[in-house]
Amino acid sequence: MTIRFFIIAIFLFLIDLYFYQAISLILKESTAIKKSLAFFIYWGITLFTFFVLFTYVFLSINDLPKYIRIYLFATLLILLISKIIGSIFILTDDLIRLFRWIGSYMVTSTKENIVENVHSISRLKFLNQIALGFSLFTFSGLIYGIIKGAFNYKVHSIKIVLPNLPSAFNGLKIIQISDIHSGSFVSSSPLEEVVKIIDKQNPDIIFFTGDLVNDRASETDLLIEVLSKIKAPLGVYSTLGNHDYGDYVTWESEIAKTKNLESLKNVHSKIGWKLLMNEHVTIKKNDAEIAIIGIENWGGNFNFPKYGDLKKAYAGAENYPVKLLLSHDPSHWNLEVIEKFKNIDITFSGHTHGAQFGIEIPGFRWSPSQYAYKQWAGLYNQQNQYLYVNRGVGFLGYPGRIGISPEITVMELFNS
Repeated sequence: MTIRFFIIAIFLFLIDLYFYQAISLILKESTAIKKSLAFFIYWGITLFTFFVLFTYVFLSINDLPKYIRIYLFATLLILLISKIIGSIFILTDDLIRLFRWIGSYMVTSTKENIVENVHSISRLKFLNQIALGFSLFTFSGLIYGIIKGAFNYKVHSIKIVLPNLPSAFNGLKIIQISDIHSGSFVSSSPLEEVVKIIDKQNPDIIFFTGDLVNDRASETDLLIEVLSKIKAPLGVYSTLGNHDYGDYVTWESEIAKTKNLESLKNVHSKIGWKLLMNEHVTIKKNDAEIAIIGIENWGGNFNFPKYGDLKKAYAGAENYPVKLLLSHDPSHWNLEVIEKFKNIDITFSGHTHGAQFGIEIPGFRWSPSQYAYKQWAGLYNQQNQYLYVNRGVGFLGYPGRIGISPEITVMELFNS
């Protein structure tokens, strides 16, 4: 860990040193006071970020209030990303100077070349001004994503026709939420708003598709009361995501890790959600029934764990006219569901968060998620099977969202 920390620290210091070139060039003709002020502010912030990083790595910060831990990490992330964005333009500046230097040995210097070179120096300063401008723009955008974007809840409404849907279920209204990540919330107020939105939709049934916590069951302590308000006449059904197993923290023993998972299962029960662990249940209206199948996390990308057992969960559900699957990771749909279980009608997933960053406007969608997941947000279909990927209610790491809003999905099913 120590060697890794120092490698990362050196890399970050080089980025800071590299980015400071732009500030130095812009302030080249400024007064000594302005230069000194910029120097002390810039490197003062840098020293603070290194102190915070050192504290995260070598000292325990669990005793600090949650909001301090979350937003200190966010500060580090925002500063780093802003400097990296700006450094791209500084790199352009350096590449231009490199090519000029090479060219100076190939072209005979003339008066015209000297004049051209004068203008070129001005252009280089302009590139550094752009670097600083884009860094400030990125910094402002990331701050906005925390203050506004993280809680800008959007309702996505979809209607799907399933010809084999029993008439008793015609018009069935399903709410899907996913990826709450309880450990990222510092108060219950945002989820109170989510409950209001859900209640306003008058759902028949609610699905939660995993990642209730970041790592530990205790993260839900603050949210138990509000989570228990998420209700529907036909029930709330849930499943586990990759973060729910506590795989990303170090436990004092395997027993402690197992106990954490059992505690999390008890949370689902305590708030009135039916947690589906590689099993299926049926819901009934009049004399008609459909099957709800839920599996543990089954990840197909990046070595995410495969705890899920769809074969086991599916057994006994074959003859129900409609089968709805809750599976946290959308890669499962591509790699197993549509290959081996061709009469599962709709799969409900989450996991990607839409990377919490992207662009979604009519006719155009982009997010870094699309380079990792073929299906990363919204509705997909292949022949008679559907997949819906919820963008998530919460957030992880960066406590904000830019362009990809947190989502409450409203899906209505019809038979014609």
